[in-house]
Amino acid sequence: MTTPPAPHPRPHRPAWAGRNYTLLTAAAVVTGLGNSGALIAAAFAVLDAGGDGGDIGLVAAARTLPLVAFLLIGGALADRLPRHRVMVAANALNCASQGLFAVLVLSGEARLWQMAALAALGGIGQAFFGPAAEGMLFSSVTSEQSARAFALFRMGLNGSQIGGAALGGALVAIVGPGWVLAVDAAAFAVAGALRALLDVGHIAPREPGGGMLRDLREGWREFIGRPWLWSIVVQFSVVNAVVAAAEAVYGPLVAEEHLGGARPWGFALAAFGAGTVVGGLTMMRWRPRRLLLAGTLCVLPFALPSAALAVPLSAPALCAVMFVAGASVEVFGVSWMSALHQEIPENKLSRVAAYDWLGSIAMVPVATALAGPAESAFGRTTALWGCSALILLLTLAVLCVPDVRRLRRRASKPVAEGTAATELTAAPDR
Repeated sequence: MTTPPAPHPRPHRPAWAGRNYTLLTAAAVVTGLGNSGALIAAAFAVLDAGGDGGDIGLVAAARTLPLVAFLLIGGALADRLPRHRVMVAANALNCASQGLFAVLVLSGEARLWQMAALAALGGIGQAFFGPAAEGMLFSSVTSEQSARAFALFRMGLNGSQIGGAALGGALVAIVGPGWVLAVDAAAFAVAGALRALLDVGHIAPREPGGGMLRDLREGWREFIGRPWLWSIVVQFSVVNAVVAAAEAVYGPLVAEEHLGGARPWGFALAAFGAGTVVGGLTMMRWRPRRLLLAGTLCVLPFALPSAALAVPLSAPALCAVMFVAGASVEVFGVSWMSALHQEIPENKLSRVAAYDWLGSIAMVPVATALAGPAESAFGRTTALWGCSALILLLTLAVLCVPDVRRLRRRASKPVAEGTAATELTAAPDR
């Protein structure tokens, strides 16, 4: 009589990847796949409706402006209400707006003002979703494993965005933009259902506050009272803006004139995405003691892509530069999330996240709008070198902030209401 083979043990998730973390990561991957394809689909929907590049920019601005306008309200609301309910409601709004967008495009009756209005609804949904999602993610992991958890989360999100962009571009060519928008609406529905299953029993009930304005003032005091926090947000308000101008405006032009067209530029962007994955893998194992010092030093290579476009380097060299930039900026991203998780009180996480988001994106529309005039006034090469110089100068300035250099990783999260923001331990450097 033969003994049946022993069953293979089922793979188990790590002990630190609890139910909430797993649900949040799965939902982020689902929406990352849908959103990346939808951005491409929306642009081609505008073109199919007879629009041009200016109209694509108008629809993009229609999404960004409400996002900026409602972010602070979204952060205050997420610290006042159960965060998972805010997230589910925002997903429902995004599902409805993208579903209607898809119906209009598939019907062939989509007009520019309709697409702009639906994009604006999507921006409002994102404004309420983002701060709530960040606060919920931070509350789902322990300090001991936060770096590994954030690295894995960002790897999943970045990977889904890379795959979503590639898949979305192919589907737009095969079945048209309307169906890709419909897939994005379905992704929001699935993600909302996953987030509805989150367990918030471990989060202390919010005490009644003194109103929205008081909540916003408390969040502002929390934000401005930490020099490391506001200095890095100011840094990235400019860094994100000039990087967006370089990649969205100058990069395609350089690729068209010097590198052979859209294909090598696509490879360069893919190399950046691959770099973020490698950076995430690095942060799964590396736990720098001085969180912000290590992270901020890794922002310096983010100046390389603009410089490479200014030269311009060959396509293979540009891909190598983009890979290094992607890996290094991912080290910063994980370090930044770990610092916020460690230092910010749980009941103020979403408000601080809202100020972080606002500072990080507010200058992007301005920079992309001014990229063309700057090229006309100074020349493209000078404008690109200016982008690199701004990144380097601001990063070196942030390194002069004492708390950025001194803030160290702790074994546990000691921050509670009223705790000083600059308590720095004497843990040895790594």
